[in-house]
Amino acid sequence: MKWITAIIQPFRLEAVKQALSDVEVFRLTVSDVQGYGRQKGHTEYFRGQAMQVNLIRKVRLDIAVNDNFVQPTIDAIMKAARSGPGGKGQIGDGKIFVLPLENVIRVSDGTQGGEAI
Repeated sequence: MKWITAIIQPFRLEAVKQALSDVEVFRLTVSDVQGYGRQKGHTEYFRGQAMQVNLIRKVRLDIAVNDNFVQPTIDAIMKAARSGPGGKGQIGDGKIFVLPLENVIRVSDGTQGGEAI
């Protein structure tokens, strides 16, 4: 089992959800987050004054999957989260982290492991 965390652009969320649904990944948690990477923020204007914004709004997806769903999940996120002309991707599109998942326990009935996902 793996824990997949993806940080993506907010406007790509619906496309990513659809792509995950297409590969039969239906369970995920979505959170609004802020941060920066290579973009290092941007300049916004408020009442005519330039302001440096260091934290950029992103969306975080947390997905627990069994081993046979890891690569299809990654491929779906990568394809749907890329922005830019022709979907080639650009700086700021996000990152995907894949971590080992030791155990999952369904609270309602105590089922454990891959069955609980």
